[in-house]
Amino acid sequence: MQTIGNKAPPADTGQRTGRGARHDLVPLLAGAAVAVGGIGAMLALVGLDSPLRGPFTLFFLLAAPGAAIGAALRALTPWGRAVVSVSGSLAVNLLVAQCMLALHVWSVRGGVAAVAALSSLILLLTVVRRLRGRPARRWTT
Repeated sequence: MQTIGNKAPPADTGQRTGRGARHDLVPLLAGAAVAVGGIGAMLALVGLDSPLRGPFTLFFLLAAPGAAIGAALRALTPWGRAVVSVSGSLAVNLLVAQCMLALHVWSVRGGVAAVAALSSLILLLTVVRRLRGRPARRWTT
């Protein structure tokens, strides 16, 4: 006599098929970087005294312009994009600091706000350029 029943699901061996575990970590790390940068900018703009304010704000000041410049340069190889992003990030920060010092309006909050504004502008221009490069959709009925 044979019993009819469901087969037990195979045991999870921990191995993934298709994409590797490395590809699964990229969105997680990107989200963590955005969170750390956002917390750093918030701590600097609000002026809360925290031991994490310095490192998180420094991370924001380096990562925000670098990510915006890296998004604009998708045609480069990954290593070339990384080098240009880091160099551009340092250039944006130095430009903001030099302009604020020359105009005698230096403040930490102002510097963070200016870097955030320039990074947002670079990212916005990149998105607009990509949208203008797409062919227009034609609605047919």
